[in-house]
Amino acid sequence: MVNALRDAGHGKPRIEGLPHCDWVLVDAGDVIVHIFRPEVREFYNIEKMWQADFAADAH
Repeated sequence: MVNALRDAGHGKPRIEGLPHCDWVLVDAGDVIVHIFRPEVREFYNIEKMWQADFAADAH
């Protein structure tokens, strides 16, 4: 992935979280990629955090 980002002109991406690999963040400037182990993804429930609350908008 790092080579593909570099080849696409995103420079050298910064990578965090590799020692434990539970949650790895790849920061290539305009592109940020989060990679989770399945149990960590379930724990943080990122999809729920980004869901719109349409019921609150109706009031």
